[in-house]
Amino acid sequence: METVLVKEYRADVMECSHSGHICIVNDEGKVKAFAGDPHYVTFTRSSAKPLQAIPAIRAHLADRYHLTDQEIAIMTASHRGEHEHQETLISIMDKTGIGESRLVCASSYPLDGETRDSLIRSGGNKNKLYHNCSGKHLGLLAYSQMKGLPLAGYEDPNHPVQQEILSTIAYMCGLSKDEIILGTDGCGLPVFALPLQALATAYMKLACPDRIEDEPTRRAVEKIAQTMNSHPFMVAGSGRVDTLLLQDQNIVAKGGFKGVYCFGLKKERLGITFKILDGSEEEWGYIVESILDQLGYDNRATIDSLRKAFTKDLYNDGGKKVGRAETAFSLNYV
Repeated sequence: METVLVKEYRADVMECSHSGHICIVNDEGKVKAFAGDPHYVTFTRSSAKPLQAIPAIRAHLADRYHLTDQEIAIMTASHRGEHEHQETLISIMDKTGIGESRLVCASSYPLDGETRDSLIRSGGNKNKLYHNCSGKHLGLLAYSQMKGLPLAGYEDPNHPVQQEILSTIAYMCGLSKDEIILGTDGCGLPVFALPLQALATAYMKLACPDRIEDEPTRRAVEKIAQTMNSHPFMVAGSGRVDTLLLQDQNIVAKGGFKGVYCFGLKKERLGITFKILDGSEEEWGYIVESILDQLGYDNRATIDSLRKAFTKDLYNDGGKKVGRAETAFSLNYV
């Protein structure tokens, strides 16, 4: 049931196509529009990070360690390892007393090319803080420490913090825990496979926390969304779709590896998810732009920013225009 989302042309010959699924839900979690299969089951990957932060923020982790909004935002991040990200992560370590060695994510170079090249030129080495998931890991370690739980094994699905995260994600998605399939993410933590409709429902609630009945969870979600919009650079970094969208105060957005992307629209009271089946991320900007355009989104500045930042013109290594990309889907309305 997948549908072609994006086609790429070189010399007017279609060279690539990227198929996938899109699901848009209303503020009752019901499918409002779709392309492909709105119930397709996919792993959340990093799109779950704002949801994984809920238990700690709900338990007042920020108050316990005097965390700033910037530091809360990086707990939801797939950051690029840029200088501002590193400063924020080091500040969290200073406040919590948790060292880099505690993180189970692998040592990495920064994902940002300029930062990586500068590090290598200066003789720097890989570091766990450069891993794009390190903010999430520090947050979970700090929460484990605050609760008096073992730091060793915080990545185990049976660790109490991981069990609380699983219950919270199930609650936000409108599922039971048994309906979520667990795997292991690239950074070593549990990752969750669930239907696009359920993930879209969670993002609708991130955008519309009044749909959350549990008051402590609602307050935590309000705080997390507010910090993401206040510090969009912390959530991703230079040239990233997340950071661009989060500058629009009406949008809560977060992508995940292997082509999954999620965002919620506050005023429109919608949750939106899509999955590119070949795992590509290069098409995110095109697809988000087309979805917003087809929905008649009234903040044209955001759509214009997407078009400018993620041009559909394709260039070779020498900067010569050699092709174009086109979105190929139309939303079906229920």
